[in-house]
Amino acid sequence: MNGDDLAGRPPAPTGPLEPWPDTVRWQPISRDLIWVELIRLGIGLAVALVALGVAWAVAGHWLLGAALGLALLLAAWRAVTIVRAVRAWGYAERADDLLVRHGLLVRRLSIVPYSRMQFVDVSAGPLERAFDLATVQLHTAAAASDARVPGLRPAEASRLRDRLTALGEDRAEGL
Repeated sequence: MNGDDLAGRPPAPTGPLEPWPDTVRWQPISRDLIWVELIRLGIGLAVALVALGVAWAVAGHWLLGAALGLALLLAAWRAVTIVRAVRAWGYAERADDLLVRHGLLVRRLSIVPYSRMQFVDVSAGPLERAFDLATVQLHTAAAASDARVPGLRPAEASRLRDRLTALGEDRAEGL
């Protein structure tokens, strides 16, 4: 046999993160989110470096110089992880729910049933708008189950918002 059970169905998922990624058609987010996150990192790093540099120049203590070097090292490490983390994001629309996956070291799979959605937000900060991106935020009754899909083009974010809202209303009518 080819691994399917006797009824012709594929085998059951083997772990808590299934289906990831083989049994679902995942939609990637825009790679432009990498630039948005790198610019955010650069802004934060610039502020930290200026503060540490001024403190080191005034106090002259070697620990401030070491902190400056450590900040640069951590920023370089974070830049590498940003690229990988953005590539790990994905979402999939299924008949009854939306799947959102992300994470590198700790993988996270959120499954949000359409019937549990209370409302859907689309937001875009100044950096996101500069790169023509938006974030779709799903809100449910349980705050811990809120999910977001960053790095979407505005047209896709609007389409997803409208579809999720319509599906949520359809599913909620049966309650």
